[in-house]
Amino acid sequence: MKMLINVPETVVADALRGLAAAHPELTVDVENRVIVRRDAPVAGKVGLVSGGGSGHEPLHGGFVGPGMLSAACPGEVFTSPVPDQMLRAAAAVDSGAGVLFIVKNYTGDVLNFDMAAELAEDEGIQVAKVLVNDDVAVTDSLYTAGRRGTGATLFVEKIAGAAADEGMPLERVEAIARQVNENSRSFGVALSACSTPAKGSPTFDLPPGELELGIGIHGEPGRERRAMMTSGEIAEAAVEAVVEDLKPRNPVLVLVNGMGATPLLELYGFNAEVHRVLAARGVPVARVLVGNYVTSLDMAGASLTLCQVDEEMLRLWDAPVKTPGLRWGV
Repeated sequence: MKMLINVPETVVADALRGLAAAHPELTVDVENRVIVRRDAPVAGKVGLVSGGGSGHEPLHGGFVGPGMLSAACPGEVFTSPVPDQMLRAAAAVDSGAGVLFIVKNYTGDVLNFDMAAELAEDEGIQVAKVLVNDDVAVTDSLYTAGRRGTGATLFVEKIAGAAADEGMPLERVEAIARQVNENSRSFGVALSACSTPAKGSPTFDLPPGELELGIGIHGEPGRERRAMMTSGEIAEAAVEAVVEDLKPRNPVLVLVNGMGATPLLELYGFNAEVHRVLAARGVPVARVLVGNYVTSLDMAGASLTLCQVDEEMLRLWDAPVKTPGLRWGV
């Protein structure tokens, strides 16, 4: 596989150096692998820290800034960051109001964030944790116990980030983050496998003319493998899986997320089909986001995330945000 890299061993460090050059509003510690908004800590504000393996960009480093995360900890490709990174991030953003860890439900992330929370509390930093587990495709997998954390991470980071920027206390920011997760569900589809820099070839075999329904963001297998389907058929399968589990009674936020190698032409077409199926099911749509936000390197495919919202959640979603990967109202 051809890749725009130097050597696999420096891929993450090189990307962080590039992020720093492009976004001087961030403080990027390349050696210790921590990305922090330059104005942190903000007096009286709860700090939001997330992180995970690299390869899902712009998640998480691209969501650091006003209105979202205070800091992010990138691990190696598809590998959890370590507790020392998370402790360093928490210390950098703690203003005395506490820190919320937003953790995707992958075993390494969960264990390391738990350890980091204990270390932070030993240093006098108040820490709360929220686990994101929105994927409806698989209950347990190679990487998780329970449901995987996928696209809803963006909803949690954005809405909880707005709450923190409004000066809400840690307990309230945590409660809102949990509410977002509990009201979100996701389902992903792979049209091709991804290729990690270290392996240099596809991470799993997906024959021509077939797709994988229900994949995770590392390309983990999903519910089933089928012959290639049309965009409309994929939308029907994804919406059915999400809506049957979520059973929304309120309007929903819609995230049509590209997995890294699917062009916007296809994503917007898929979004049209998603809206057709939601309308047929009587599910009202409040807001829509289409693009590559929670990716899997060069995987072709898409994921659908729905989050049913109340008035407060929708207000916080609409609040200004200024990050490399998400920006409006500023």
